Amino acid sequence: MIKIIADTTSGISLSDARKLGLAYIPQIIIFGNKSYRDDTELDTEKFLKMLGDSPILPKTAAPPPSLYTPIYQEYGQKGNTIFVICPSQKLSGTFRSATVAARDFPNADIRIIDTQTIAGGLATLVIQASEWADSGISPDELERKIIAMSALNKTYFMVDTLEFLQKGGRIGGAAALLGGILKIKPILTTLDGEVQSFESQRTHRKAFARLKELVISQYTPGENVYLSVMHGDARDEAEALAADFANLMNIQDIPIYELPPAILVHAGPGVLAASYFSKAAQ
Repeated sequence: MIKIIADTTSGISLSDARKLGLAYIPQIIIFGNKSYRDDTELDTEKFLKMLGDSPILPKTAAPPPSLYTPIYQEYGQKGNTIFVICPSQKLSGTFRSATVAARDFPNADIRIIDTQTIAGGLATLVIQASEWADSGISPDELERKIIAMSALNKTYFMVDTLEFLQKGGRIGGAAALLGGILKIKPILTTLDGEVQSFESQRTHRKAFARLKELVISQYTPGENVYLSVMHGDARDEAEALAADFANLMNIQDIPIYELPPAILVHAGPGVLAASYFSKAAQ
């Protein structure tokens, strides 16, 4: 039997993770001398309030290997094939933690996959992997499908400021400085698992319009693009963006993910994003 382990950087809610039968791993959020799991101890709403009240920026830490150990032990003893579907290891230490923990189980079939994605794209991959696993395909075929689909992901996101990305080491200081001086609204993307500057707009309204245009212009009618929308404290805009996509692209039931604290530490509040796949995985 195939068992899937995912984590909170996907943005999948705890209730949905349970429905999918996932083993679900938290990230760690650090405010000063205190640390919190971002599954049961700190949700996005509480995090944003703490962020507004805190004189210092919080930090993140990958889940320790010890969180994977009991799951590997339970699943491995029953002869399951274990899939750990991870965010990009260039953005998170999750892949490394899962790998370190797996060293204690040399006889277990543990497959740890760096999807080079995060947030909505990662959520889509986890959900698809769960559906494929339930269909009864072999572990080798599932691994092939996840890797092939990962390579098709495109993600664009707009942030109010580059300050959080720069201080978290996710984007260069020069880009953040330039953005601050010009008061521009940056649009970023992920390339080879890393956050990269894509372009900038002069106003928030123009950045919103451009984000929408980028996705629509790259959409091929008839494809299943697995489109999703993500936000951090921008629910109204996320709903408006999803509604525009639904109307203009004739795609229904576009999921909207609230970004978890581990991502908002680096992207900051007000982030809005869209993720899709350039064509359906075969």
